[in-house]
Amino acid sequence: MPAYSVETTNVVEVVLASSALQVVPSGNPSSVGVTLTLALSPPTTVTGGSWSVGDNVIVNWQAGQQGVFPAYTGRASVDMNTATLTLTSVTVADSGDYIMLGTAPSQLRANANITVLEKFKGFKFHIKAHCSEKGRLQYMREMREAPVSNVVITHNTTDYVEFDTAVLTCSVSSGSSLSYLWLNGSSDVTASEGVQLGDGGSTLTMVNVTRYDQGPFRCNASNDIGDGISQPVNLTISYGPNSMVFTVNGQQNFTTFSVGSNLTMSCSAQSQPPAEFQWAFSEQAVNGTGPELALYSASEAQSGSYSCVAFNNKTNTNSTITKYITIGGSEQQAVNLWLLPFLSLFGAIFSMSGRHQTVITGRYPAETGTKETKQRAGHSDLKVQIVYST
Repeated sequence: MPAYSVETTNVVEVVLASSALQVVPSGNPSSVGVTLTLALSPPTTVTGGSWSVGDNVIVNWQAGQQGVFPAYTGRASVDMNTATLTLTSVTVADSGDYIMLGTAPSQLRANANITVLEKFKGFKFHIKAHCSEKGRLQYMREMREAPVSNVVITHNTTDYVEFDTAVLTCSVSSGSSLSYLWLNGSSDVTASEGVQLGDGGSTLTMVNVTRYDQGPFRCNASNDIGDGISQPVNLTISYGPNSMVFTVNGQQNFTTFSVGSNLTMSCSAQSQPPAEFQWAFSEQAVNGTGPELALYSASEAQSGSYSCVAFNNKTNTNSTITKYITIGGSEQQAVNLWLLPFLSLFGAIFSMSGRHQTVITGRYPAETGTKETKQRAGHSDLKVQIVYST
Protein backbone atom coordinates (compact mmCIF):
# COMPACT_ATOMS: atom_id res chain seq x y z
CA MET A 1 0.00 0.00 0.00
CA PRO A 2 1.49 3.41 -0.90
CA ALA A 3 2.72 5.64 1.89
CA TYR A 4 0.77 8.81 2.42
CA SER A 5 0.27 11.45 5.06
CA VAL A 6 -2.40 13.97 5.91
CA GLU A 7 -1.21 17.25 7.36
CA THR A 8 -3.29 18.54 10.26
CA THR A 9 -2.96 21.63 12.42
CA ASN A 10 -5.05 22.33 15.47
CA VAL A 11 -6.29 25.65 16.77
CA VAL A 12 -3.67 27.22 19.03
CA GLU A 13 -5.01 28.95 22.08
CA VAL A 14 -4.09 32.45 22.95
CA VAL A 15 -0.81 33.40 24.48
CA LEU A 16 -2.25 35.23 27.44
CA ALA A 17 -1.74 38.68 28.55
CA SER A 18 -5.41 38.61 29.43
CA SER A 19 -6.77 35.54 31.19
CA ALA A 20 -8.91 33.23 29.02
CA LEU A 21 -8.78 35.20 25.76
CA GLN A 22 -8.59 33.04 22.61
CA VAL A 23 -8.35 33.51 18.86
CA VAL A 24 -11.14 31.59 17.11
CA PRO A 25 -10.60 31.03 13.34
CA SER A 26 -13.52 30.41 11.00
CA GLY A 27 -11.68 27.29 9.84
CA ASN A 28 -8.33 25.66 10.51
CA PRO A 29 -6.95 24.27 8.29
CA SER A 30 -8.45 26.69 5.79
CA SER A 31 -8.77 26.10 2.06
CA VAL A 32 -7.23 28.14 -0.74
CA GLY A 33 -9.62 30.81 -2.03
CA VAL A 34 -11.96 31.01 0.98
CA THR A 35 -12.47 33.95 3.36
CA LEU A 36 -10.77 33.51 6.72
CA THR A 37 -11.92 35.34 9.86
CA LEU A 38 -10.04 35.47 13.15
CA ALA A 39 -12.11 36.58 16.16
CA LEU A 40 -11.44 36.99 19.87
CA SER A 41 -13.29 34.84 22.37
CA PRO A 42 -14.77 35.88 24.67
CA PRO A 43 -15.77 38.95 22.60
CA THR A 44 -13.56 41.86 23.67
CA THR A 45 -13.70 45.54 22.78
CA VAL A 46 -10.34 46.54 21.26
CA THR A 47 -10.35 50.04 19.74
CA GLY A 48 -6.69 50.12 18.89
CA GLY A 49 -4.11 47.52 17.87
CA SER A 50 -2.58 45.50 15.04
CA TRP A 51 -2.68 42.10 13.33
CA SER A 52 0.43 40.50 11.88
CA VAL A 53 1.51 37.11 10.54
CA GLY A 54 5.08 36.19 11.34
CA ASP A 55 7.10 39.39 10.86
CA ASN A 56 4.62 40.94 8.40
CA VAL A 57 2.12 43.50 9.64
CA ILE A 58 -1.28 43.07 8.00
CA VAL A 59 -3.32 45.95 9.43
CA ASN A 60 -3.38 48.36 12.34
CA TRP A 61 -6.18 50.56 13.67
CA GLN A 62 -6.64 53.42 16.08
CA ALA A 63 -9.31 56.05 16.85
CA GLY A 64 -11.75 54.75 14.24
CA GLN A 65 -9.22 54.55 11.39
CA GLN A 66 -7.42 51.51 9.98
CA GLY A 67 -4.39 51.14 7.76
CA VAL A 68 -3.91 48.03 5.61
CA PHE A 69 -0.33 47.28 4.56
CA PRO A 70 0.30 47.10 0.77
CA ALA A 71 0.74 43.31 0.58
CA TYR A 72 -2.84 42.89 1.91
CA THR A 73 -4.60 45.80 0.21
CA GLY A 74 -8.04 44.73 -1.01
CA ARG A 75 -7.93 41.49 1.00
CA ALA A 76 -7.68 42.46 4.67
CA SER A 77 -9.94 44.44 7.00
CA VAL A 78 -10.54 44.62 10.75
CA ASP A 79 -13.57 45.35 12.90
CA MET A 80 -12.35 48.33 14.92
CA ASN A 81 -14.48 47.45 17.95
CA THR A 82 -14.10 43.67 18.22
CA ALA A 83 -10.66 43.29 16.55
CA THR A 84 -12.04 40.57 14.22
CA LEU A 85 -9.70 40.17 11.23
CA THR A 86 -11.13 39.25 7.81
CA LEU A 87 -8.80 37.98 5.09
CA THR A 88 -10.29 37.11 1.70
CA SER A 89 -9.03 34.75 -1.04
CA VAL A 90 -6.42 33.12 1.15
CA THR A 91 -3.50 31.25 -0.34
CA VAL A 92 -1.06 28.65 0.94
CA ALA A 93 1.35 31.55 1.56
CA ASP A 94 -1.09 32.94 4.12
CA SER A 95 -0.27 30.06 6.48
CA GLY A 96 1.53 31.14 9.63
CA ASP A 97 1.31 32.42 13.19
CA TYR A 98 -1.26 35.26 13.39
CA ILE A 99 -0.76 37.69 16.27
CA MET A 100 -3.13 40.35 17.60
CA LEU A 101 -1.57 43.09 19.75
CA GLY A 102 -3.92 45.53 21.48
CA THR A 103 -3.02 49.12 22.28
CA ALA A 104 -6.47 50.20 23.51
CA PRO A 105 -6.65 48.48 25.91
CA SER A 106 -2.93 47.87 26.05
CA GLN A 107 -1.12 44.65 26.92
CA LEU A 108 -3.61 42.45 25.07
CA ARG A 109 -1.90 39.70 23.06
CA ALA A 110 -3.43 36.70 21.34
CA ASN A 111 -2.26 34.37 18.58
CA ALA A 112 -3.22 31.31 16.56
CA ASN A 113 -1.31 29.21 14.05
CA ILE A 114 -3.26 28.90 10.78
CA THR A 115 -2.70 26.44 7.92
CA VAL A 116 -4.06 27.00 4.40
CA LEU A 117 -4.30 23.91 2.17
CA GLU A 118 -4.88 23.42 -1.53
CA LYS A 119 -8.43 22.34 -2.33
CA PHE A 120 -8.79 18.64 -3.09
CA LYS A 121 -9.20 18.16 -6.84
CA GLY A 122 -9.19 14.39 -7.13
CA PHE A 123 -6.35 11.92 -7.50
CA LYS A 124 -5.16 8.75 -9.12
CA PHE A 125 -3.44 5.98 -7.25
CA HIS A 126 -2.42 2.36 -7.57
CA ILE A 127 -2.77 -0.11 -4.74
CA LYS A 128 -0.47 -3.08 -4.50
CA ALA A 129 -2.09 -6.46 -4.69
CA HIS A 130 -1.11 -7.44 -1.15
CA CYS A 131 -2.95 -4.40 0.37
CA SER A 132 -6.01 -5.54 2.31
CA GLU A 133 -9.50 -4.46 1.29
CA LYS A 134 -9.98 -2.81 4.69
CA GLY A 135 -6.78 -0.80 4.27
CA ARG A 136 -7.72 0.21 0.73
CA LEU A 137 -11.15 1.49 1.86
CA GLN A 138 -9.60 3.39 4.78
CA TYR A 139 -7.09 5.01 2.42
CA MET A 140 -9.83 6.04 -0.02
CA ARG A 141 -12.02 7.43 2.78
CA GLU A 142 -9.25 9.62 4.18
CA MET A 143 -8.26 10.90 0.75
CA ARG A 144 -11.87 11.89 -0.01
CA GLU A 145 -12.28 14.06 3.10
CA ALA A 146 -12.07 17.82 2.62
CA PRO A 147 -10.93 20.40 5.23
CA VAL A 148 -13.56 22.18 7.35
CA SER A 149 -14.05 25.89 6.65
CA ASN A 150 -16.45 28.73 7.47
CA VAL A 151 -18.47 27.18 10.27
CA VAL A 152 -21.55 29.31 10.96
CA ILE A 153 -24.71 29.06 13.08
CA THR A 154 -27.94 29.95 11.28
CA HIS A 155 -31.30 30.70 12.90
CA ASN A 156 -34.68 32.24 12.18
CA THR A 157 -34.44 34.47 15.25
CA THR A 158 -32.47 34.93 18.45
CA ASP A 159 -35.33 36.71 20.23
CA TYR A 160 -37.51 34.39 22.34
CA VAL A 161 -40.04 34.48 25.16
CA GLU A 162 -39.35 32.11 28.05
CA PHE A 163 -40.68 28.58 27.34
CA ASP A 164 -40.56 29.06 23.54
CA THR A 165 -38.71 26.51 21.38
CA ALA A 166 -35.36 27.68 19.97
CA VAL A 167 -33.66 26.10 16.93
CA LEU A 168 -30.02 26.64 15.85
CA THR A 169 -28.38 25.01 12.81
CA CYS A 170 -24.65 24.52 12.19
CA SER A 171 -23.36 24.64 8.59
CA VAL A 172 -19.99 24.75 6.79
CA SER A 173 -18.78 26.05 3.42
CA SER A 174 -16.65 22.95 2.89
CA GLY A 175 -15.90 19.75 4.73
CA SER A 176 -17.02 16.13 4.67
CA SER A 177 -17.55 13.28 7.15
CA LEU A 178 -18.33 15.87 9.80
CA SER A 179 -18.90 15.52 13.52
CA TYR A 180 -20.55 18.33 15.51
CA LEU A 181 -20.10 19.55 19.07
CA TRP A 182 -22.33 22.28 20.54
CA LEU A 183 -21.12 24.52 23.35
CA ASN A 184 -23.06 26.77 25.74
CA GLY A 185 -20.37 29.00 27.15
CA SER A 186 -17.61 26.55 28.08
CA SER A 187 -19.98 23.60 28.65
CA ASP A 188 -20.82 20.86 26.14
CA VAL A 189 -24.48 20.65 25.08
CA THR A 190 -25.75 17.07 25.01
CA ALA A 191 -29.11 15.54 24.21
CA SER A 192 -31.41 15.43 27.23
CA GLU A 193 -34.98 16.18 28.21
CA GLY A 194 -35.82 19.39 26.38
CA VAL A 195 -32.60 19.33 24.29
CA GLN A 196 -32.60 17.56 20.91
CA LEU A 197 -29.71 17.06 18.45
CA GLY A 198 -30.84 16.27 14.89
CA ASP A 199 -29.45 15.94 11.35
CA GLY A 200 -26.32 14.19 12.53
CA GLY A 201 -25.85 16.69 15.35
CA SER A 202 -25.91 19.78 13.13
CA THR A 203 -29.28 21.01 14.46
CA LEU A 204 -29.80 22.01 18.09
CA THR A 205 -33.42 22.25 19.30
CA MET A 206 -34.17 23.55 22.81
CA VAL A 207 -37.74 23.06 24.00
CA ASN A 208 -39.05 25.42 26.70
CA VAL A 209 -36.01 27.72 26.81
CA THR A 210 -35.53 29.58 30.08
CA ARG A 211 -33.83 32.80 31.11
CA TYR A 212 -30.69 30.73 31.78
CA ASP A 213 -30.37 29.54 28.15
CA GLN A 214 -28.97 32.77 26.69
CA GLY A 215 -25.59 31.37 25.63
CA PRO A 216 -23.21 32.20 24.06
CA PHE A 217 -23.70 29.15 21.81
CA ARG A 218 -20.95 27.93 19.45
CA CYS A 219 -20.69 24.98 17.08
CA ASN A 220 -17.50 22.99 16.45
CA ALA A 221 -17.46 20.99 13.22
CA SER A 222 -14.61 18.52 12.69
CA ASN A 223 -13.32 15.60 10.64
CA ASP A 224 -10.05 13.65 10.48
CA ILE A 225 -8.31 16.49 8.61
CA GLY A 226 -9.19 19.44 10.89
CA ASP A 227 -11.94 21.40 12.58
CA GLY A 228 -13.54 24.82 12.73
CA ILE A 229 -15.64 26.70 15.25
CA SER A 230 -18.40 29.23 14.67
CA GLN A 231 -18.76 32.75 15.96
CA PRO A 232 -20.76 32.85 19.23
CA VAL A 233 -24.52 33.39 19.09
CA ASN A 234 -26.42 34.85 22.04
CA LEU A 235 -30.15 34.45 22.60
CA THR A 236 -32.39 37.15 24.07
CA ILE A 237 -34.90 35.51 26.42
CA SER A 238 -37.78 37.69 27.65
CA TYR A 239 -39.39 36.59 30.92
CA GLY A 240 -41.53 37.67 33.89
CA PRO A 241 -42.72 39.57 35.70
CA ASN A 242 -42.51 37.29 38.74
CA SER A 243 -40.96 37.02 42.22
CA MET A 244 -42.50 40.33 43.24
CA VAL A 245 -41.52 42.17 46.45
CA PHE A 246 -43.62 44.90 48.17
CA THR A 247 -42.05 46.99 50.96
CA VAL A 248 -43.23 49.99 52.98
CA ASN A 249 -40.50 52.31 54.23
CA GLY A 250 -38.06 49.51 53.42
CA GLN A 251 -39.90 46.86 55.49
CA GLN A 252 -41.83 43.87 54.12
CA ASN A 253 -43.79 42.91 57.25
CA PHE A 254 -44.60 46.21 59.00
CA THR A 255 -47.98 47.48 57.78
CA THR A 256 -49.41 49.57 60.67
CA PHE A 257 -48.60 53.28 60.89
CA SER A 258 -49.77 56.26 62.92
CA VAL A 259 -51.77 59.16 61.51
CA GLY A 260 -49.48 61.76 59.98
CA SER A 261 -46.78 59.29 58.96
CA ASN A 262 -44.96 59.60 55.63
CA LEU A 263 -44.97 56.31 53.72
CA THR A 264 -42.99 55.15 50.69
CA MET A 265 -44.27 51.95 49.10
CA SER A 266 -41.81 50.20 46.81
CA CYS A 267 -42.40 47.37 44.33
CA SER A 268 -39.97 45.19 42.37
CA ALA A 269 -40.19 42.17 40.06
CA GLN A 270 -37.87 39.90 38.11
CA SER A 271 -38.55 40.82 34.48
CA GLN A 272 -36.80 41.14 31.12
CA PRO A 273 -37.33 43.67 29.69
CA PRO A 274 -37.88 45.63 32.92
CA ALA A 275 -41.53 45.68 34.02
CA GLU A 276 -43.83 48.70 34.00
CA PHE A 277 -45.75 49.40 37.23
CA GLN A 278 -49.24 50.65 38.07
CA TRP A 279 -50.62 51.23 41.58
CA ALA A 280 -54.16 50.68 42.87
CA PHE A 281 -55.92 51.57 46.15
CA SER A 282 -58.93 49.44 47.12
CA GLU A 283 -58.91 48.01 43.56
CA GLN A 284 -59.09 51.48 41.99
CA ALA A 285 -56.15 52.73 39.91
CA VAL A 286 -54.34 55.73 41.36
CA ASN A 287 -52.25 58.34 39.60
CA GLY A 288 -49.06 56.52 40.37
CA THR A 289 -46.76 54.75 37.94
CA GLY A 290 -43.24 53.57 38.48
CA PRO A 291 -41.89 51.34 41.23
CA GLU A 292 -42.74 53.72 44.13
CA LEU A 293 -45.88 55.27 45.60
CA ALA A 294 -45.60 57.90 48.36
CA LEU A 295 -48.12 59.04 50.99
CA TYR A 296 -47.44 62.22 52.96
CA SER A 297 -49.09 62.92 56.34
CA ALA A 298 -51.22 59.82 55.95
CA SER A 299 -54.76 59.82 57.35
CA GLU A 300 -57.09 57.06 58.57
CA ALA A 301 -59.07 57.37 55.33
CA GLN A 302 -56.01 56.09 53.49
CA SER A 303 -56.11 52.70 55.26
CA GLY A 304 -56.90 49.85 52.90
CA SER A 305 -55.55 47.48 50.26
CA TYR A 306 -52.69 48.75 48.13
CA SER A 307 -51.80 46.76 45.02
CA CYS A 308 -48.79 46.95 42.74
CA VAL A 309 -49.33 45.59 39.21
CA ALA A 310 -46.21 44.76 37.13
CA PHE A 311 -46.57 44.40 33.34
CA ASN A 312 -44.09 43.12 30.74
CA ASN A 313 -44.98 44.40 27.26
CA LYS A 314 -42.76 41.75 25.60
CA THR A 315 -44.19 38.65 27.30
CA ASN A 316 -47.61 40.35 27.50
CA THR A 317 -48.10 39.10 31.04
CA ASN A 318 -48.68 40.81 34.38
CA SER A 319 -48.36 39.99 38.06
CA THR A 320 -49.89 41.62 41.15
CA ILE A 321 -48.94 41.87 44.83
CA THR A 322 -51.22 43.40 47.50
CA LYS A 323 -50.78 44.59 51.11
CA TYR A 324 -53.36 45.92 53.58
CA ILE A 325 -52.02 49.12 55.17
CA THR A 326 -53.50 50.34 58.46
CA ILE A 327 -53.23 54.03 59.33
CA GLY A 328 -54.90 55.01 62.58
CA GLY A 329 -54.73 55.61 66.30
CA SER A 330 -52.67 58.08 68.24
CA GLU A 331 -48.96 58.36 68.35
CA GLN A 332 -49.13 56.68 71.79
CA GLN A 333 -50.83 53.63 70.28
CA ALA A 334 -48.26 53.41 67.55
CA VAL A 335 -45.49 53.44 70.17
CA ASN A 336 -47.25 50.70 72.14
CA LEU A 337 -47.53 48.50 69.01
CA TRP A 338 -43.89 49.07 68.27
CA LEU A 339 -42.93 48.11 71.85
CA LEU A 340 -45.18 45.06 72.18
CA PRO A 341 -42.35 42.52 71.60
CA PHE A 342 -40.17 44.32 74.15
CA LEU A 343 -42.96 44.44 76.76
CA SER A 344 -43.58 40.71 76.42
CA LEU A 345 -39.88 40.05 76.92
CA PHE A 346 -39.61 42.27 79.99
CA GLY A 347 -42.81 40.77 81.45
CA ALA A 348 -41.19 37.34 81.35
CA ILE A 349 -37.93 38.55 82.87
CA PHE A 350 -39.45 40.60 85.70
CA SER A 351 -42.00 38.06 86.97
CA MET A 352 -40.95 38.53 90.61
CA SER A 353 -42.92 40.77 93.01
CA GLY A 354 -42.05 44.41 93.27
CA ARG A 355 -41.78 47.33 90.90
CA HIS A 356 -39.19 47.66 88.16
CA GLN A 357 -38.51 50.48 85.76
CA THR A 358 -36.65 50.28 82.46
CA VAL A 359 -35.64 53.18 80.25
CA ILE A 360 -35.36 52.59 76.48
CA THR A 361 -33.81 55.32 74.36
CA GLY A 362 -34.16 55.31 70.59
CA ARG A 363 -35.42 57.07 67.47
CA TYR A 364 -39.09 57.17 66.56
CA PRO A 365 -40.75 59.17 63.77
CA ALA A 366 -42.61 61.66 65.97
CA GLU A 367 -41.98 64.78 68.00
CA THR A 368 -39.35 64.69 70.75
CA GLY A 369 -40.69 63.73 74.17
CA THR A 370 -41.24 61.02 76.78
CA LYS A 371 -44.06 58.46 76.93
CA GLU A 372 -44.95 55.94 79.61
CA THR A 373 -46.96 52.70 79.46
CA LYS A 374 -47.70 49.98 82.03
CA GLN A 375 -48.19 46.24 81.76
CA ARG A 376 -49.37 43.88 84.50
CA ALA A 377 -47.00 40.90 84.70
CA GLY A 378 -48.32 38.43 87.27
CA HIS A 379 -48.56 40.43 90.51
CA SER A 380 -45.94 42.93 89.40
CA ASP A 381 -46.30 46.27 87.70
CA LEU A 382 -43.76 46.75 84.89
CA LYS A 383 -43.23 50.40 84.12
CA VAL A 384 -41.47 51.23 80.82
CA GLN A 385 -40.33 54.76 80.10
CA ILE A 386 -39.51 55.50 76.46
CA VAL A 387 -37.26 58.45 75.70
CA TYR A 388 -37.05 59.02 71.96
CA SER A 389 -36.00 61.80 69.62
CA THR A 390 -36.30 62.60 65.93
